[in-house]
Amino acid sequence: MAKKKKTEEQEKKNPYQKEYGILSNCVYILKKIKEYSPSLLVLMAVGVVTGSLMQYLWSFIGKFVIDMVEVQANTQDKDIVPLIKLMVIVTAVELVSMLADTYVNNKMWYQFIHTRFCVITERIAKVLSMNYQSLEKPDMLDMHEKAQRATNGNMEGVEGIMRLMHSIGIKLIVMVVTLSTVVVLDWRLIVVLVLVSFAQFLFFRHTVKKDKKEVWDKLTPTWRKLNYMEQTTQNFDYAKDIRLFGMKNWLSGKHHDMLMEKQERMLYSRNLWIYNSMFAHTMTILSNAAIYGVLIYSVLNTGMSIGNFTLFLGLAGTFSDALTQFLNSFGDVKKSSLLVDDFRSFMDLDTEEEGDFLPIPKTDSYIFEFKNVSYKYDGAEDFALKNLTLTLKAGKKLAVVGLNGAGKTTFIKLLLRLYDVTEGEILLNGTDIRRFKREEYYRLFAPVFQNVELFAFPMAENVSMKRPEETDKALAEDCLIKAGMQEKLESLAKGVDTEVLKVLHDDGIDLSGGEKQKLALAKALYKNAPVMVLDEPTAALDALAEYELYKNFDEIIGNKSAVYISHRLSSTRFCDSIAMFKAGELVEYGTHEELLKQNGAYAEMYEIQAQYYKEGKDYAETAE
Repeated sequence: MAKKKKTEEQEKKNPYQKEYGILSNCVYILKKIKEYSPSLLVLMAVGVVTGSLMQYLWSFIGKFVIDMVEVQANTQDKDIVPLIKLMVIVTAVELVSMLADTYVNNKMWYQFIHTRFCVITERIAKVLSMNYQSLEKPDMLDMHEKAQRATNGNMEGVEGIMRLMHSIGIKLIVMVVTLSTVVVLDWRLIVVLVLVSFAQFLFFRHTVKKDKKEVWDKLTPTWRKLNYMEQTTQNFDYAKDIRLFGMKNWLSGKHHDMLMEKQERMLYSRNLWIYNSMFAHTMTILSNAAIYGVLIYSVLNTGMSIGNFTLFLGLAGTFSDALTQFLNSFGDVKKSSLLVDDFRSFMDLDTEEEGDFLPIPKTDSYIFEFKNVSYKYDGAEDFALKNLTLTLKAGKKLAVVGLNGAGKTTFIKLLLRLYDVTEGEILLNGTDIRRFKREEYYRLFAPVFQNVELFAFPMAENVSMKRPEETDKALAEDCLIKAGMQEKLESLAKGVDTEVLKVLHDDGIDLSGGEKQKLALAKALYKNAPVMVLDEPTAALDALAEYELYKNFDEIIGNKSAVYISHRLSSTRFCDSIAMFKAGELVEYGTHEELLKQNGAYAEMYEIQAQYYKEGKDYAETAE
């Protein structure tokens, strides 16, 4: 039953998947070539001529050489000078053709890759511009995985179609030239060769479609899982837990199960192509038998010369091969076109905001109002946040507290517009925030998140989040000092120019959890946005360090608005108001003193943690 349910889920059509068709995809790729490598269009046209010439040139040359040898063999006065001249001309023609074809192919090879790399850049830019909420949807993740596969290979997908258009052009010219010659021999041979090649093509096309549907489409979630396992097992952040909790066998077992899933599909794919190969060989034997049969008959009954025998044998074989490859190329084009469908489906995802957006108000006073706001995550049965009405006043500091799962982080994500509300509305100075462009709206906030991700850039750029030429190093250093990193900076020989992480630079450094959070605070200070949002900003700090940091927050933040989320209530005394969340609802709201007097959930939590908030000697002793 479980297996049946899994199969049904796998076969469920992704609602974002589109089908564009081979012709549309070819035109699309040609436009990409014109955009990124226009000279490639000329090279492809020249390559079609040189490539086709190389395939049938020797059939004609062979005939002429054999005819001349026969003439010389039957002549009493043997003059080899004409034969030598012919061989010199033949060698020159072959050499020029080969050099031209080699040059064109090498130039095309580079430009095919260059165009694909430009398309990959488009895909990455698309991912970086998608709204945060989209990145959590499995269907969206699968779409990106497919789009990634469409741009990763050089013989299929985006680059595959480029190469195939060039290859099909060559086969087309070869067929036209060889067909006109073989028809002279016996038109019935053409019929036989066409029927054999078409049968081979139909079987190949059936194999391609089945392979795409039953193997590669069904492997998409597996690729994503395997990528996750690879990253997790090699990520230094997980290394301590993996070793100390003895997770090696557990994780390797999970990884093995996923690999077996992949192996099962790959074995199925291999069997499909074995059957296709056997059928193709059978058809080739039949076509060769037909060619030799007609030629032997012609030699015996019409007195065909050895030179013509050689010519027609070569051209008939070339026509048969070209026709088969031409038809099979459409199978390859279909396969690559399906991958381009995946890429275009992802690129055409409607993630761009449209509409008549309003400019962000130019003012020093920003007021945010939550009006009957509710939010439910995709696939969830219950609301993570329910009927919230709350106002964040300009220049004020709000503490958001509550236990895990209370709705604090969801509240922040809605405020930052990482998510859009399910019900209700959030107003900025009286206007629904959905009337503003996300990118413009994001500039209002300087966030500090609990999980701080470092980038393999110099420390100054980790603070500025800008290019080197746009980074004010002096300002970055000042922000780091204000965030409590002075001692760390003084210990670094390169100061703010120190590389972070060893991913790109061997002399890079890593930071402790507390140092990462201080760097995140420095990053927020550097941005200098009107609203500071701090989601568990001191979770990695000890109680004393946290106290010292909060004690200076008023001076650090100044007149900016600020929202703090914390399990620890040390931030609440520095805030103008406190919002207590429980099970997705706002249960208490007021100042620190007002909530203590209410003797409710906040007072109970504060009382439990009160021993950590004592100032002076008692505080320090407790912290130690």
